[in-house]
Amino acid sequence: MDVRWEPPGPGHWAVDRSHMPSGATPMVQSIVTRAMPAGMRRVFAELGAPLDTLDVGFVNGQFYSRLRPLIAPDRAATRLPPTILLKVVSRLHPEFRRRNRVAGDVMRDEPWTQVIHDWHHGMKAGIEAANLELQSVDLAALTDDEVVAHVDRCLEHCTVEWERHFWLHGYDMGPIGRYLFESRHWGVEPARLLSLLEGASPSTSAPAAELAQIRHLVDATGTTPRSLDELRGLSPDIDRRVGDFLRQRGAVLFSRYDVDGVTLGERPDLVLVSIMNAEVHDATDAVAARIALARADVPTEDRERFDELLRQARAAMDLRDDNGPTTAEWPLGLLRLALLELGRRMVARGCVDDPTLALELQCDEIRAVLDGMPTAASLRERAATRQAMKRLVAPETLGAPEPAPPPDVLPANLARLAGMVQTVVQHMGMAADIRADGLTGVGIGDATVTARARVATSPEAAFDVLEAGDILVVAGTTPAYNLVLSIAGGIITADGGPMSHAAVIARELGIPAVIGARGAITDIPDGATVVLDAAAGTVTVVADR
Repeated sequence: MDVRWEPPGPGHWAVDRSHMPSGATPMVQSIVTRAMPAGMRRVFAELGAPLDTLDVGFVNGQFYSRLRPLIAPDRAATRLPPTILLKVVSRLHPEFRRRNRVAGDVMRDEPWTQVIHDWHHGMKAGIEAANLELQSVDLAALTDDEVVAHVDRCLEHCTVEWERHFWLHGYDMGPIGRYLFESRHWGVEPARLLSLLEGASPSTSAPAAELAQIRHLVDATGTTPRSLDELRGLSPDIDRRVGDFLRQRGAVLFSRYDVDGVTLGERPDLVLVSIMNAEVHDATDAVAARIALARADVPTEDRERFDELLRQARAAMDLRDDNGPTTAEWPLGLLRLALLELGRRMVARGCVDDPTLALELQCDEIRAVLDGMPTAASLRERAATRQAMKRLVAPETLGAPEPAPPPDVLPANLARLAGMVQTVVQHMGMAADIRADGLTGVGIGDATVTARARVATSPEAAFDVLEAGDILVVAGTTPAYNLVLSIAGGIITADGGPMSHAAVIARELGIPAVIGARGAITDIPDGATVVLDAAAGTVTVVADR
C-alpha cells in the first residue's frame, strides 16, 4: 500500500480523530464531504462569522478539516499582508461589511434561543418521525429493486440530516463558545467553566435513567436474567419498556460515525449488561455548589453577565447532545441496516459471499450492485485497504501553516465571532495545540480509579471484553456511547478535548475520565491495571496485565 500524506486542498489541514474514525467507508466520506461544508457554510453566514465554512477532506481514510477563509480561500497565504491592509479589507469588502452587521444583530438578538425552542417544539419530533418511518420498513418483505430504492432513500435522508446536524452545531456551540470566550478575562479556568455545564444535558443522561427504571423492575423479581430475551420475558411491563427503549435507540449507531459501526439493536448482550448495571447520576447539588464558588471568583461587576452566559450555555448543551443521536447516528444506523440487507441480496444472487461487503460501496454504485458491479474482488480489496488505513498513524497537520489575522484587525463584532469559533475548535480537540502527550490529558471529574484497562482500536472490540467497572480505552466516542457506558468505571481517550463528546458523556454520567491522552492506545496494554486520576488528568500503568 503506497501511503502519501498530501493535503486534500490548499491551506493548512488538521487531523480530527474525535469525530470520524480512521479508515472511513467510501459512503460516509461522501456524506461528510457534502454535508459538513454545506451545513457550516450556512450557519457561518447566518451568524456572521468571518469565515466561509469548515472544509473537510479525507487522506488515506483519515479525516482532516480546515477553516476556510472568506477571501481567496484557495490561495493559502503563508504570511499575512500588512496590518493596515487587513484592517481596510475587513471594513470595506462587501461580504465582510455584511457579516459585521449580521454578527452585531446576532449578539443582540441571540438567535440560538429561537432555534433551541424550535428543536424542542417540533423540529426534533419531525426528524424522529422520518427516522421511524424508514425504520418501520420490513426489509425482508421488499423485492430486490425495492431494497435498492430503500438504500437510496436512507442515503438521501442521512445526507440531509447530516447537513442539518452541522448547521445546528452553530446554534448549540455558539452560546457555549461565547460563554468560554467572554469568561476568559474573569480568571476562571476553561475546564472549571465547562464543569458547570454538568447536568444540563438530559438527552445524555436519559438513556441511563430509562435503563435504571427497567433494572429496578428486574431487581424486584429476584431474578438474574442471562439474556435480553429472558429479561423481557420477566413481565409484560419490562418487555414493553425494553421495546420502547429499542424503538427509539435500537437503530442508533453507538460506536462510531460510520456504517461499519454497530447499532445498539445488533448487540442485545450489551443492552442486557447496560440494564443490569444502570444507575442514575444526580449531581444537582454538587454542580450548584461549583457554580456558586465559580461565581464568587468572577468580578462583582461581571457576575450578572456570567449568570446569563452560563444560563444560555446550559440551555444549548441539551440541543448539542440531542442533535448527534437524532440527526447523525440514527439516520446513519438506518443506512447501515439497509446496506446489510442489500448485502444479503448480493449474497443470494451470488455477487459476493459476505453481506458486509455492501458497506464498501460508493454512493453511485448502489443501483448496479445487484448486477455484480463492482465485483466481489474489488469490494474485498477496498475492505482490506480500509483495514490497513485504520492502522496508519496520520500526521497531525498537512500543508503549510496559514497565519491567522490578529483579532484587532477585525471590526469588533467579527472579532468576537472569530474568537468564539476558534474557542470551540480548540476545546473540541480539533486543534493540535490543545492535545497533550503520553498519558496526560484533560481530566473530567475529581475521582481516582484503579481498575483493569480494556484497550481496543475499535469500540466494538472493546465492548466485546468490557466488564462492569473496567476502564474503557478508545480513540474517541460518539454521543451515543451514553447508551452503553453505564458499565464502565472510567474512560480514557486518545483524542478529543474538554468539549468533545467523550468529555460531555463522562460529565453527564459521572464517570471519571482523561480525555486526549495521546498515548492511550499505544502505551496502555490491554488488561493492564491503571490508575486514572481525573483531578490531575493523568493515567499511570501500575501492572501490565
